[in-house]
Amino acid sequence: MSDLPLWAQALALLGLLFASAFFSMSETSLMAVNRYRMRNLAGKGRRSARQVLKLLSQTNQLLATILIGNNIVNTALTALITAFAIKAFGNDDEVLAIATGVAAALLIIFAEIIPKVVAANRPETIAMGASFGLAPVVFVARPLVSVVNGLVGFLLNVFRLKSQTDKASGLTTEELRSAVLESSGFIPSQHRKILLNLFDLEDLRVDDVMVPRGRIEALDLEDEESSLMDQISTCFHNKLPVYRGELNQVVGILHVRKALALVTKEGGFRKEMLEQAVQPAYFVPSGTHLFTQMQFFQGNRQRLAIVVDEYGEVEGLVTLQDIVEELVGEFSTQGPRVRRALHWEEDGTTVVDGMSSLRELNRGLGLSLPLDSAKTLNGLILETLQDIPEANVSLKVGNVPLEILQVQGRVIRRVKILRPLVDPSKEPPEEDGMETQTAAEKSEQA
Repeated sequence: MSDLPLWAQALALLGLLFASAFFSMSETSLMAVNRYRMRNLAGKGRRSARQVLKLLSQTNQLLATILIGNNIVNTALTALITAFAIKAFGNDDEVLAIATGVAAALLIIFAEIIPKVVAANRPETIAMGASFGLAPVVFVARPLVSVVNGLVGFLLNVFRLKSQTDKASGLTTEELRSAVLESSGFIPSQHRKILLNLFDLEDLRVDDVMVPRGRIEALDLEDEESSLMDQISTCFHNKLPVYRGELNQVVGILHVRKALALVTKEGGFRKEMLEQAVQPAYFVPSGTHLFTQMQFFQGNRQRLAIVVDEYGEVEGLVTLQDIVEELVGEFSTQGPRVRRALHWEEDGTTVVDGMSSLRELNRGLGLSLPLDSAKTLNGLILETLQDIPEANVSLKVGNVPLEILQVQGRVIRRVKILRPLVDPSKEPPEEDGMETQTAAEKSEQA
C-alpha cells in the first residue's frame, strides 16, 4: 500500500469511505422501510420493490452481510489512514493516536451519522436504490455468512439463547387502529370513522344496538280488527312483530306490504287472514357479537331478529340496518326511527328519552356513562337506584347529573341531563357511587 502514489491512496480512501457509508445507509433504510408499501409497489410491477422484499425475506443473511462488509471496510480504511500517517510523519505514538482519531472522525461523520440520517428520512427511495448493489454482495458473501451464522448459532445454543427470527409480520388489531388514526392525511375522516367502527364490531353485541323492548312497535292479535288495521296502515316499518296478548308470546313477523294487500282484499280485513300472512320469527340470544350476527343474517337471508334472554323473554329487536348504521352512521330515513340530534341547550341541559341508548348518549353528548351492564338510560337509572323511582327525582351517575321528569308505569320516559362540569378522570370517586335527591329536598335547601 505504501508503494502506491498519493492520488491512488486518496482514491482508495474515498472508495472505502463510500463503501462504509453505503453499508450503513443500506442497513438503516432496509430496517426502516414500510414493508406494506413495498408490497403495494411490488404488486404494481416495481422491480426495485420486489428486490427489497426479497432481501428482507432473508433478514439473517442480509444483516450478517452488511455487518461483515461494513467491519471489513472500516478496518481497511483505518489501516490505510494509519499507513499513510506513518509514511508521512513517522512511526510515533502521537502520529498513531492522531491517525486513529482522524479515521474515527471520518467514519462517525461521513460513514455513520450522515448516511443513517439520510436513510431514515427517505427509507423507501434509498432502500430500492441500494437493493440492486446489495443483492450481488449478499449472493457472493453467502458462503462466508453461512459459516459465521453457524458459529453464532452454536454459541447461542451453548448459552441457551434462542434467536426469534420467525416473528409474525402481520399487524394486530390495535396496531391497525393506530395506523388508521395516524393516517389523517391520506384517509378522509368519514372513511376513517368507518374503519374504526369496523374494529369495534368484534367487541359489540346485539344488546348494544338493538331496539329495546319498550320501543318495539308490534301487533297484538287480541286487539280489535279496526285497531290492527289502523296500526298497519300508519306504521313506518316494513316488518312488524306479531304477538298474542303479551310480547313474550311472539307469533311471527308480518310483512306490512302483504298486510296492506289483505286490507284491500275483497271481503274485508280479518284476523285469520293476518295470522296466515305471518312468517316465523327469527330469534337470537342476547350477548351475540354483532359481527357474528351479521354473518347469521347473511347466511339465513334475514334482516330482522328478536333478541331473547336465557329465559326466552323478549329483550329487544335488532335489524341488519342497526348493524350497518353502527359502521357508517345513521341513515336519513323517514319515520320515528330518526331521532332528534343530541345536543346541549344554552343552559347546559338536554332532555332525552329514557329508553335512549347509553352508547348514543355518550357519543352524541360526550358523556362517560358506564356501559358494563345496562344498555339504556332507563336501565342504568333503575340499576343505580335499585328501585322504580317517581318523577322529579335527581341523581348523579359518575359525574353526570340526571333528573327524572316523567315515569310511566315501570318505565322512565323523559330524563333531563345536566352537562358535567368536571372531567370524570379528575373527579374523586364518591363512596356510594351516586347521589339521590328529591325535588322537595332541593327546594328546602334553596
